Amino acid sequence: MSEMLTLEKFEEASEIVKKVTSETKLIYSDFLSAQTGNKVYLKPENMQLTGAYKLRGAYYKISTLSPEEREKGLITASAGNHAQGVAYAAKKYGVHASIVMPTTTPLMKVNRTKSYGAEVILKGDVYDEACEYAYKLADEKGYTFIHPFDDLAVATGQGTIAMEIFKELPLVDVILVPIGGGGLATGVSTLAKLLNPKITVIGVEPAQANCMQESLKAGEVVTLQGVNTIADGTAVKTPGKNIFPYIQKNIDDIITVPDEELVVAFLDIVENHKMVVENSGLLTVAALRHLNVKNKKVVSILSGGNMDIITMSSVVQQGLIFRDRIFTVSVLLPDKPGELTKVSEVIAAQNGNVIKLEHNQFVSINRNAAVELRITLETFGTEHKNQIIKALEQSGYQPRQVRTNI
Repeated sequence: MSEMLTLEKFEEASEIVKKVTSETKLIYSDFLSAQTGNKVYLKPENMQLTGAYKLRGAYYKISTLSPEEREKGLITASAGNHAQGVAYAAKKYGVHASIVMPTTTPLMKVNRTKSYGAEVILKGDVYDEACEYAYKLADEKGYTFIHPFDDLAVATGQGTIAMEIFKELPLVDVILVPIGGGGLATGVSTLAKLLNPKITVIGVEPAQANCMQESLKAGEVVTLQGVNTIADGTAVKTPGKNIFPYIQKNIDDIITVPDEELVVAFLDIVENHKMVVENSGLLTVAALRHLNVKNKKVVSILSGGNMDIITMSSVVQQGLIFRDRIFTVSVLLPDKPGELTKVSEVIAAQNGNVIKLEHNQFVSINRNAAVELRITLETFGTEHKNQIIKALEQSGYQPRQVRTNI
């Protein structure tokens, strides 16, 4: 495989993947540019046929196999997007694919993978456990294993994204790329440096799944004790050993992002670009605010958009809470008629929209002295929230903000 990750192979892969990929043209973001002081472009791989970039690496890898290797049947392990890529590519080649997915994989990713004709096996809580089982099945049944990231041919296929970025934006200064196991980052950074050695390529990881950052610090591949992130596509404990030297050479820096920032990034992309991007794909959007450069042409790779509806609902609710668009305030009232009306009038005068009320008569031994009223409100943001709290204070109440549960 040593001949992979050359300019010639990247060019070959770029032609081959065109057979199955959609054209994901760069989107200039006025909103993110204004927010960050850079010229921000989005590479929307969430718009690919399978909802993610993974189809590139899977299809190119399978194209490099001999007919005999393909006919044995293919197997892989994946948290979802690589699974769909392999399943779809296998269908195109007319061969069988078995996919081992963690039991925590969103239902939409499981069903999509099955829809491409693959056999899905749910095993393990995280990717690493699923991968171990997939290797075991490959040995037992003679399947050809297609690794989701620690494979130079797969990384070459993923790197075709960089080829497209340069064709559209030759003077790009910075590329932000999500890192789970490191296959995408390897391909993109290696080709980007071949095309322009002066370019800056920054990897982005979840703060609590930063296996590549820790490995780079150690100078060798290390395994995290555990991972804990809503970015399921990048919840990897051990990065790829084969690709690690390329990451060491070509990635300039790694930014880590806490889950809370992914939640806000989801709202930014939905509200301003009308796109659904999964949490792993949002890493590069959240990372924009951590860059210490200005007036640069920055490309954020949105790696995928396969988010199930339940997750989406939760992220939207949490995003509204983080942005103070929804908040809960507690006030103490005498337990007598008309008190609720008085509070409602204060809130209405400030254009607050009440979405839930909780009346607790047992907060005090003396009900006549005090009952608790918890009010969950919809607002226009932090300034509006503070305005409502101030109005309650001026009306003689002592409002206390409490955790919102909606």
